[in-house]
Amino acid sequence: MKKKNLVIGISVLTPSIIAIAIFVYGFISWTLRVSFSNWNSFSALLRGEYKFVGLRNYIRLFQDTRFQIDLWNTLFFTIFFLFGTIALGILMAILVDRGLKSSRIFQNLFLFPMAISFVVTGTVWSWIFAPGTLPNNPQGLNLLFHKLGLDNLMWGWYTSTDSLRRFNLALIPVIIAAIWQLSGYTMAMYLAGLRGIPDDIIEAAKVDGASNWKIFWQIKMPLLTPITLSALIILGHISLKIFDLVFAMTGSGPNFVTDVPAIYMFELTFRSNRYALGSAIAIIMLLLVAVVIVPYLVTSLRGEKR
Repeated sequence: MKKKNLVIGISVLTPSIIAIAIFVYGFISWTLRVSFSNWNSFSALLRGEYKFVGLRNYIRLFQDTRFQIDLWNTLFFTIFFLFGTIALGILMAILVDRGLKSSRIFQNLFLFPMAISFVVTGTVWSWIFAPGTLPNNPQGLNLLFHKLGLDNLMWGWYTSTDSLRRFNLALIPVIIAAIWQLSGYTMAMYLAGLRGIPDDIIEAAKVDGASNWKIFWQIKMPLLTPITLSALIILGHISLKIFDLVFAMTGSGPNFVTDVPAIYMFELTFRSNRYALGSAIAIIMLLLVAVVIVPYLVTSLRGEKR
């Protein structure tokens, strides 16, 4: 019977294992191989000019001004996106966890953005932050400011080329849209964690005279550390490979102020047919995501063995 179950189990898992081996690890290996080549057109491949060039594509990328801007944009986007999403997610989870009147309605409203794709989110928020032609023909929020007599608050939003210490201010609308999209998901994670904390611990702290503030920071937050770590990992890998939201909302922007590596990779690969450079960007993005995920997986495996 055990042998029969083993055969059935292997038979069920084998197609999935083969598919993953081909379409995940096989394609990653092929992308890595292309990134070390000079393959920039199908005609070059047919002529036999598909040659190994070592790290030349990677060196070119890190010397490329646009790619340098992309890396800085990714860094700032990730920092502010993580901070904003975690902070807003915790705040919403606390409000819903208190069981206030109509809290279930607000819980569903907070989760609603998760039902929308990044493309739809990017499109809608691009309408909201559309600057229009200033100062005569404002649109979106600028039009609202104009109607309220707050013309001083009107600016270019995602078309702005202003920067502050390498932080392109045009990223602010993109970060706001991303936080709106995923703060509800983060709230759900923290809400599950808050409701999993035993009431006995909270009651004992109140008997000892602890205030709600101390209970939150000294009892609840330490117990929510695994939730915070999981949220950082999930949100971090999303931010490092973000594409659809930015592409639908702003594209590269003027002077690449909202450009990210995924957009550059897309344009190099599918519009310029520079497959080698596009593959090099893909591998760099894979490594960035691996830096975030691999330590978490290693720590989790060690915890399970203990």
